[in-house]
Amino acid sequence: MPLQSYIWGPMRLPFLMLSPVCVFLGLASAVWTTGRVNTLYAVLALIGALAAHISVNALNEYHDLKSGLDFKTPKTPFSGGSGTLPRHPEKAHVALITGLAAFFITGLIGLYFVMVRDILLLPLGILGLVIMGTYTIWITRNPYLCLIAPGLGFGPLMVMGTDYVLTGTYSWSGFVASLIPFFLVSNLLLLNQFPDIDADRSVGRKHLLITYGTRTGIITYGLFLLATYISIIAGVIVGVMPAYCLMGLASAILAVPAFIGVSRHARNLEKLIPFMGFNVVINLATPVLVGIGFLIG
Repeated sequence: MPLQSYIWGPMRLPFLMLSPVCVFLGLASAVWTTGRVNTLYAVLALIGALAAHISVNALNEYHDLKSGLDFKTPKTPFSGGSGTLPRHPEKAHVALITGLAAFFITGLIGLYFVMVRDILLLPLGILGLVIMGTYTIWITRNPYLCLIAPGLGFGPLMVMGTDYVLTGTYSWSGFVASLIPFFLVSNLLLLNQFPDIDADRSVGRKHLLITYGTRTGIITYGLFLLATYISIIAGVIVGVMPAYCLMGLASAILAVPAFIGVSRHARNLEKLIPFMGFNVVINLATPVLVGIGFLIG
């Protein structure tokens, strides 16, 4: 197998769509606020977001191989890793190098923005690097951090960070917009943990489902879906988002059956998979629709 195959696999390329979506939302909120955009900064923000996502994915694949988790998790189209390293464990170092290189690129881009914008961006950058470097080896051992860390990465860090580097300031529009992927992406990782409960427990992970059970996970999933749509409505009501952003509510058409399906089939993997698919569509469609609303507005 060519070397690039050992690189592309741990990157989990099909899942990288989420980063451009979140950067688009941050860009759209910045355009609505300022009416303009610095193309260079937008491109660098996208590269940084993709590098951060790749780093987390590759390092996760490396650590999951070393812990043995990759040999225990049931594979689904949405969870269980790429399967590249379990088939070729001798190439684990390639995933590690890929993850560290992407981590370094993210840090460089973040440092550039701190220099050309303001040191106020530094707290976001440091928090992002900490989450990237500790997610698999430490954060997954804490049920509360494991629940919110993915949402923080793709929400406040990626969306609000993009908004900041394009506008030069923090804004309520960027913050409220960032709450949408905060709740949705936290839910995305939460739902993907349902098939892996036993495997995760065996290697010492301690996420919400292991600590408090599937019923708590189902309730949390429903509350986070609700919070997503409340954030959109609240943003429009208080005037930090244009009314067109209410287009994001359209994804509730899938959110309702997704919640019902998860409630009924949380421990039945075969029946759960379609609703995991619904959840992916919700994660991608909602920020895009809200972003389009910003641009129209």
